[in-house]
Amino acid sequence: MSRTSQTDPDLTHRLTRRGMLGVAAGATAAALLGAATTPATAAADSTAATDSAPAGRGRPVLPPGRLGIQLYSLRDKVSTLGFAPVFAELEKYGYDEVEFAGYTQGSAGPITLARLRRLARDHGLTPIGSHVGYYSDDPNAYTFAQNLTKVLDDAQALGLKHIGTASGPFRYGSTVDAWKRAAEEFNTYGAAAKARGMKFYQHNHSDEFSFATDDPKVRLYDVLLAETDPDLVFLEMDIFWAYAGQFRFSKRPDGSPAPFEPLDYVLRQPHRYPLFHVKDGVSDPSNQFGYRMADVGDGDIDYKKFVSAVTRLRGERLAHHWQTEHDQPAESFTFARRSSAYLHSLREDC
Repeated sequence: MSRTSQTDPDLTHRLTRRGMLGVAAGATAAALLGAATTPATAAADSTAATDSAPAGRGRPVLPPGRLGIQLYSLRDKVSTLGFAPVFAELEKYGYDEVEFAGYTQGSAGPITLARLRRLARDHGLTPIGSHVGYYSDDPNAYTFAQNLTKVLDDAQALGLKHIGTASGPFRYGSTVDAWKRAAEEFNTYGAAAKARGMKFYQHNHSDEFSFATDDPKVRLYDVLLAETDPDLVFLEMDIFWAYAGQFRFSKRPDGSPAPFEPLDYVLRQPHRYPLFHVKDGVSDPSNQFGYRMADVGDGDIDYKKFVSAVTRLRGERLAHHWQTEHDQPAESFTFARRSSAYLHSLREDC
């Protein structure tokens, strides 16, 4: 994807179509966040203030046309209602994109990829990516290692710009050489995806930030970055899990300090992070991961700071896609609606 500020024709089309939806999204944000404004004011400001989302009239932190959702968060609704009603709700909430975690509907019945792509388009949603398994012992499994051609065929049929895996590179173990071997495979998948006009990506959890078992001075995530070709292999940072990794692995196994800041990884190589998972958490040192997952805006991760730091980089404002996610939301439509409202409420400092 181009990392310039030039106009994206597809984006322009979606934003034109969403003109009235933007007003609704602003009003929804004001209602959800307790703002004492009229809908007209909310539309002008895109939301109002809370303690966690300070009021302001600066530029929206969230870039236009770049808010998505990982459909895993809505798997209960997809399996019971089907994709069409789910997409209709996401359109109401002001979403622009969807990231898949499977292409079936469970009890709602089968659906073709062509139909799925049309449904998304009919609701102003762009299929932006998908999570597929890395490998399996089953030679017929739907994974990159076992069925690369089929995986890419399906991604291409959906018009995806990105196709990736949420599996960690632990196939061969946790040594430096094991991760180098996995990186070679990722490079292969990346080359095959690039030949189809797509980007291959890996989505992290917290264990990727652990240390190599044969060299505890080496962080495994650094091996992945160093051994994958930056033109072939990209990253989707799950921000919640990155901060959980910070909590778990800011010391080496021998107890010596090894602090890191997840945002710094992005700022050093922003082109490698086309996608993000915007997942929030309430700080809880008693939890093994340091956080309890929460709806976006209800936690302690500073998304105003994080998103602004990335989008303020020259040429990077429209180069990234921000996917909300919650692994176990109390009510998935409520999560999707409130998370969108919160992110649309954030404003740059003037």
